[in-house]
Amino acid sequence: MRTVSDLADLRRAVAEIGPVAFVPTMGNLHEGHLSLVRLARREARAVAVSIFVNRLQFQPDEDFERYPRSFERDQRLLQAAGVELLFAPDEHVLYPEPQTYLVRPPAMANELEGKFRPGFFDGVATVVLKLFNCVQPRAAVFGKKDYQQLMIVRGMVRQLHIPLSIVAGETVREPDGLAMSSRNGYLSAAERTEAPRLYRVLQKVCEGMAPAEGMHELASSGWQPDYLDVRRRSDLAPAHAGEAERVVLGAARLGATRLIDSVEF
Repeated sequence: MRTVSDLADLRRAVAEIGPVAFVPTMGNLHEGHLSLVRLARREARAVAVSIFVNRLQFQPDEDFERYPRSFERDQRLLQAAGVELLFAPDEHVLYPEPQTYLVRPPAMANELEGKFRPGFFDGVATVVLKLFNCVQPRAAVFGKKDYQQLMIVRGMVRQLHIPLSIVAGETVREPDGLAMSSRNGYLSAAERTEAPRLYRVLQKVCEGMAPAEGMHELASSGWQPDYLDVRRRSDLAPAHAGEAERVVLGAARLGATRLIDSVEF
């Protein structure tokens, strides 16, 4: 595996190894990320992964500085997974000057996650477009746990005519159902025992529980829920009861840790 940190080396490497499938990450990798790497392997001859903690998508009161970073461990995992190229730029490489040009996603970006994290999807869309321009992959792979992010990136690629395909990877879960996430490491032992409740509540909503009841169950169990909502898979518009191809999305804080999840049904 070749590790590069500047754009000139990245472009030379991509030219040498041929068309790539791309997995953008913020590092602190786990099996969920590695499942995306395996999915990318089906899309191109070589796989490129990026590790970059994007300051632009963090609010001032969020966890940018303490976001878990484990670069050497991540390198070993990617090497063992057979990844051909790791792009790990410093901040000044992707943002050599103040980022005054921003990608503004549509109004849907101000709902759900965007309602509770204003500007979050501006930062996500901007850095993803930058990474696509840097790597120029044939395909890029994103996980369904961050369902709204997946939909926004898909829409950006479609409307801006970016010449790549977006591939969705299924959420990888712990044996008790908790969606794998880099932020799970923030949970205390007691919180880790409680954390799978979010997934169980989402499943109950799929089976007919009203989202308001799910919010109440979470709040009654010590969570601070932000949202729990059923949307159409195709465009994340509000879904009607009985409508086919729906997804339930939820986010809630357990102690100091904010967890998100989604389930299609």
